[in-house]
Amino acid sequence: MSRADAILYTLVVYKLVLVGIGLWATRRTHDTSDFFLGGRRLGGWVAAISASASSSSAWTLVAVSGMAYLWGLPALWLFPATLSGFLINWLWVAPRLMRQSRASGAITLTEFIAGPDADSGWPRRIVLLASGVVLFSFTFYVAAQFQAAGNAFASAFALEMHTAVMIGAAVVLVYTLLGGFWAVSVTDTLQGMVMAFTALVLPVAAVAAAGGPGAVWASLAELRAAGAGPPVAGIAAVGFALGTLGIGLGYPGQPHVVNRFMALRDTRALRDGRIIALTWAVIIYAGMITLGFAARALYGPTVADEQVLFETANRLFPPVVAAVMIAAVLSAIMSTADSQLLVAASSASHDLPRRGRGSLWVSRLVVALISLLAVVIALALPQTIFARVLFAWAALGAAFGPPLLVRLAGLAVPPAAVFAAMATGFAGTLLFYWLPDTPGDWLERLVPFGAGLAICLAAARRSARS
Repeated sequence: MSRADAILYTLVVYKLVLVGIGLWATRRTHDTSDFFLGGRRLGGWVAAISASASSSSAWTLVAVSGMAYLWGLPALWLFPATLSGFLINWLWVAPRLMRQSRASGAITLTEFIAGPDADSGWPRRIVLLASGVVLFSFTFYVAAQFQAAGNAFASAFALEMHTAVMIGAAVVLVYTLLGGFWAVSVTDTLQGMVMAFTALVLPVAAVAAAGGPGAVWASLAELRAAGAGPPVAGIAAVGFALGTLGIGLGYPGQPHVVNRFMALRDTRALRDGRIIALTWAVIIYAGMITLGFAARALYGPTVADEQVLFETANRLFPPVVAAVMIAAVLSAIMSTADSQLLVAASSASHDLPRRGRGSLWVSRLVVALISLLAVVIALALPQTIFARVLFAWAALGAAFGPPLLVRLAGLAVPPAAVFAAMATGFAGTLLFYWLPDTPGDWLERLVPFGAGLAICLAAARRSARS
């Protein structure tokens, strides 16, 4: 069996499984609560793995391994940066959001932040702003996922880029339209397990092929001696470290991740999910960083950074085994976009209309329209996956994170201040994105979030005194 045939057969089987999950989920989807939150019946395993995979996927598999290959030892900062986000979300955000969203009946993160009177005044303005932020950011976020899938498809089958992107987008669209939240959560769980398997097997094989840990370390030392990668001394190094650690601040503000906490079945599911998610994070991020390091020792600077995973699998495993691994990881990258599409649909069809006017057919139409726009962006405005994902990540985190954290802390923030904090966080991210880059993009990841948090805390103190 040729490599291309093995990839094709694996993809066909995997995609049939995804579509089958979508058909199964259709029977469990009767209203918007089912479509967007699965009727709040998510168990620990599904919640943990699907939330983790949704927050990671293409960025982790392709970009983190690529940055470790490109940067060398400074890429180690990515490990505490991402793990801190998991800790904040599962230890602090999850229990409070599960309890408070259930009490308020909120289906979306926007609805939870805006409060019960979201049909007029400042709460209505919060809904409009939040929906705009979600639709804008997720269009670029989904485009990055489609771009990653397209790169892998094009490499595996020698397809033209536009054909590869459209194939990946079409499959994601089908099962998301069919089953909504249940389809997305179960397929993301399958995806997360595939990612964990790859993160365990591929780095071990790469380190062994490079000659062991000693050879990998020697290669990293040579890379640093050559002056490659981010700065490691002085103010620039501090900025890089702070900017990289700032990635963790974005986790609470990701609607496609925290909606799993709103859908948890009970406290037991929360406890189980916490352990599973943190274990998964350690395996995935340690594995991808190790893979990038080992690839540097194996290939030197000859491989494109965002192709490290695919090239390593191709070169280290027999054709059929490599083909199966690449096809599985390719499927995992593709299926990440589903959660983002679902959140974008919930903003347009549930949050934006006046209460009671949303419907399932509107939700499905929005999923299709966002997919189409994301495909256009992926083809017409190519950019590195690392940069595109982190921009959308920072924008969402700075807009939603501060008001969510303050509200979960039990502080009363007037709606006008919530609106101001969200607008400041989002606009600040856009501004610093267009300005010249700083080491680690610390201005983009820290200042907008800090400004939004300061607005919320100041308003909460004034409200408490009055």
